[in-house]
Amino acid sequence: MHFDLTDLRLFVAVADAGSITAGAAACALSLAAASARLRQLEDQAGITLLERGRRGVQLTPAGRALLRHARQIGGEVARLRGELAEYAGGQRATIRLLANTAALSEWLPERIADFLVTHPALDVALVERGSIDAADAVREAAADLAVIADHASRRDLQGEVVGEDVLVLVCAHQHRLAQAPSVRLPDLFNEALLGLSADSALQRHLISRAAEAGGRLQWRAHVPALEVLCRMVARGAGVAIVPRSAARRSTASARLASVPLQEPWAHRTLWLVAREFAALPLPLRQLADWLRAPSAGA
Repeated sequence: MHFDLTDLRLFVAVADAGSITAGAAACALSLAAASARLRQLEDQAGITLLERGRRGVQLTPAGRALLRHARQIGGEVARLRGELAEYAGGQRATIRLLANTAALSEWLPERIADFLVTHPALDVALVERGSIDAADAVREAAADLAVIADHASRRDLQGEVVGEDVLVLVCAHQHRLAQAPSVRLPDLFNEALLGLSADSALQRHLISRAAEAGGRLQWRAHVPALEVLCRMVARGAGVAIVPRSAARRSTASARLASVPLQEPWAHRTLWLVAREFAALPLPLRQLADWLRAPSAGA
């Protein structure tokens, strides 16, 4: 049985999107070409891999098995390209790093910037993912390296603590909660909240935590960045839950009140995880060593 790398890449994209149309677009293929490739893949395997329906596609048990192996093969190819590029004088390598919202917006920027200055032949693609999704991606060989919060399982992964992430409530100084010693999440169920975009890892995390607490958060607006969020809160448009470091860094910090969030999940440790640090290709190993070093980004 012959497996084409383009077919496997397409299959992963379709499985991730739950749609042949979206998967084809992600691989820069027409819908007709993508459908033909998937049919050919099923014909070669001699078994149905995708259940097609009005609302998209679902994997069959055989499809889930293929997805697991296709991710591993894709990861190996990416690692091979990265390591060869490092040794092929003058060629560049791109490193893909998954990270949650807090790490991506607050902890990583200066560290990645200094890494790029020190390693001019390496490029870094930062991808925002929720901690649980990022850990699963590394575990399933869909990614090599991720920064996650400690609520995500590190089963079968190597990890090292690289920072902390404390979530707080921010509000304008004149808001009634500004003088509160602390708040719990249920205290905010009737508050007007401002949040990040719906696909933000932090936004999904807060919605999930609210559901676990038996309620729903009332969102007045969604914005693309933490700095924008803090500026709007400072003008009294609502309250928000943000990383403490984001509140302190904001240009509107002088007009913000920061209130401790008394929830066990609000105080999080950030971990850098990989399946095995020593087995990473050289470019990824260099980034992992940089991020784990105490002086990283100093």
